[in-house]
Amino acid sequence: MTEDSSHSFGVKICGITSAVQAQAICALGADMMGLNFWPQSRRYVRPSDADLWAEALREHVKVVGVFVNPSLAALKEIIGMGLIDVIQLHGDEDSQRVARVMALGLPVIKALQVRDRESLKMIRKYPCETILLDAYCPGAYGGEGKTFPWELAIEARDAFPSKQFILAGGLTPDNVGLAVSQVRPTGVDVASGVESAPGVKDLTLVGRFITEAKIASAAIEESESH
Repeated sequence: MTEDSSHSFGVKICGITSAVQAQAICALGADMMGLNFWPQSRRYVRPSDADLWAEALREHVKVVGVFVNPSLAALKEIIGMGLIDVIQLHGDEDSQRVARVMALGLPVIKALQVRDRESLKMIRKYPCETILLDAYCPGAYGGEGKTFPWELAIEARDAFPSKQFILAGGLTPDNVGLAVSQVRPTGVDVASGVESAPGVKDLTLVGRFITEAKIASAAIEESESH
């Protein structure tokens, strides 16, 4: 799902805020966990708090730091703390900013809010390999539980075959299997769709989400192998 990994399907659970939940979600089979370091997020976790438990997770899952228009100095500080494996840029970062962040040495995921077909043209400009497609939520920068037309994700995948795509936006245990079957993304990402409150995951929903996503992905792999 990122520049330093294989292109196998993966499930990312985003907005983790506690060590107890992180360990439980790891045990449920998540491939990636997102820690939101944007202070305005309802799922914000202070780097100093995450420092107590995030590094240990990296033995089992990829830990993704989620940022909105971060400074390079802030990124360097968190990288230096050893908290994350991947940087996710979820703000208004342009292609030059993405390139500068890539130069810090970690894989980069650039999130794109998909408003319409015209939005997809931005994908060509981003130098990173992995693009996260999210619903258009001006000012919110994700996590609002809104979907966007999946046919646009399919168009993006077909138009940019060299990119990897993570599908986000309004996914739940009830629709993720269909989403994976239709879009065939490299991975899926969820925050609000498996929560009882912002930043508090319902572990039953998390388990169902991971199971449904991976069943659908396995079915695709099986069909392609015949």
